[in-house]
Amino acid sequence: MKRRAFVRRRPWLSLLLLGLILLLGWTWQQRVALQAFPDILGAYTAKEYCSCRYVMQQPADYCRSYVHQYLPISGFADEVQSLRVTASALGRTHSAIWLGPREGCRLAP
Repeated sequence: MKRRAFVRRRPWLSLLLLGLILLLGWTWQQRVALQAFPDILGAYTAKEYCSCRYVMQQPADYCRSYVHQYLPISGFADEVQSLRVTASALGRTHSAIWLGPREGCRLAP
């Protein structure tokens, strides 16, 4: 009986608490995907820029705009001599290297 009284007296607070509980449940359910997210941004940028620049042989300015994201990239290096691209985002750094015309680009270990 007391629980119904709380909901009747504070309907907005009750909805807020229910929403918070649902959000926490969803976050727990998606925890593996959310943990992988920081790796995706840097890896995507390095791999796609490498493919654009060295496989498709597009100009550097075009490829930079092609891989532009809404979230910022904290570090970016295009090593033309070694055909290697390194991108850092959200605290993670990934590199992609051009293997050849038939293999294309691959994320480097």
